[in-house]
Amino acid sequence: MYTSKLYREEDRRKIIEFLKQNEFAIVVAYDGEKPTASHLLVEVFEESERIFINGHMSRANLLWKTFERDADVLTIFHGAHTYISPTWYNHVNVPTWNYQAVHVYGKPRIIEDYDEAFQILKGLTRRHEETSHYSLESLPQDFVKKQIKGIVAFQIEVTRFDANYKLSQNRDDEDYRNIVAKLEEREDDMSHGVAEAMRNNRQV
Repeated sequence: MYTSKLYREEDRRKIIEFLKQNEFAIVVAYDGEKPTASHLLVEVFEESERIFINGHMSRANLLWKTFERDADVLTIFHGAHTYISPTWYNHVNVPTWNYQAVHVYGKPRIIEDYDEAFQILKGLTRRHEETSHYSLESLPQDFVKKQIKGIVAFQIEVTRFDANYKLSQNRDDEDYRNIVAKLEEREDDMSHGVAEAMRNNRQV
């Protein structure tokens, strides 16, 4: 991914936190003839200094077959993004688009072991059902086994990432404050998300 020096984020802790907050990602691989991709819910976690991405997909989704090629896959994480009007500046300029995106590269591993696949799904369910009593353990286990047979679990060990946070860093404080204010006047979540990211990036 192209990233200019001005917008490149290199703080590992900030990047990992961003990944964890935006875990509906796009996994991209090469099938031998062309790129192929799927939108998948994943879970990012650290083990010592290593970073891993756990996920699963329908067995009918042939993306998992590309994982057998022993090649890197690309996982794209994206946050809020929105249009920035040139009328918000104190000088003549052109429109632009603010966004945050991280491209993560790594080696995938298909998980064949039932217990390991169960633990991945258990962790994902627990994370998103924190306030309910729903759990894999509470379900009929023959039902769970049948469902797990219909998916392919995988794990990606991260080898590198590129983070691009384009948040009007090239603007002076006056323009920066005005952009944030204008975004907060809008009613959509994307604009509010970019405004929040800008406030976190620079105190104005």
